Amino acid sequence: MSAWLPAAPCTPQRCAGHGGASRTPPHAALLLLTGCLLTLLGVLALPLVPLLGTHRRDRLVSGWAYAVVRGFGVRVRVTGRPAGGARPRPGELVVANHISWLDVLLVASVFPARMVAKAEIRHWPLLGPLAALGGTLFVDRDRLRTLPGSVRAMAGALRGGSRVAVFPQGSTWCGRGPGGPFRPAAFQAAIDAGAAVRPVRISYRTTGPDAAGAAAFVGDDPLTASLWRVVTAAGLTAEISVLPPLPAGSGPGRRALARAAQRAVDSDSANRPAASVHH
Repeated sequence: MSAWLPAAPCTPQRCAGHGGASRTPPHAALLLLTGCLLTLLGVLALPLVPLLGTHRRDRLVSGWAYAVVRGFGVRVRVTGRPAGGARPRPGELVVANHISWLDVLLVASVFPARMVAKAEIRHWPLLGPLAALGGTLFVDRDRLRTLPGSVRAMAGALRGGSRVAVFPQGSTWCGRGPGGPFRPAAFQAAIDAGAAVRPVRISYRTTGPDAAGAAAFVGDDPLTASLWRVVTAAGLTAEISVLPPLPAGSGPGRRALARAAQRAVDSDSANRPAASVHH
């Protein structure tokens, strides 16, 4: 199996679902429409984004991503936001655990960044060209020999002052307990560029007994089914914990750096503070 194709044991049948309080179908449909319209608004505005300065672009992306998540009816709670508000320093490699399609928007709401995505997205109608226009770094996970070039591209972006965001588990996990190991390749880019690594912990909570299932987007789960679970789940809250940065020289190599980032994320999951910043 390719190093870019890790497998998670999570399946929609076992891991995705919502057993808690639910919104009425009309309310859920209104949220679905709102979220989709806000998403479309962002897609239409994307060609204008490169014309803005870095500060305005980051503020716009951050605000739009947050608005889309809220539009789908998900509350957002952030802890550990860096000094300076919603504009953390550039040139960091942001790494997060991966549970849902919502994760991309949540990371972007706090850390506007160049996302790392699978190469197949480049060929999707409409979204592919727009993702490329937005500075997405595409990775061909089926061809291991392209890995060094992907690492060089990430390192080059970091050296140029761009923030790069990646989900190093390589696959979504349902969020019940620790997920898969952080793959080390992206961390080599941080070492090569001398960039700090910023671990981020994402989790989801609801008022019901299944805290993770409403947001989980795993296996061959259809996006439409996941969208409906999200908008029908009353009280669904996304929690983002921004953890202290790790210097690229904090370990003897990329594997040690990947393990250090994963330990930080897993430790935060076990020792989450009670107080949070609400948005």
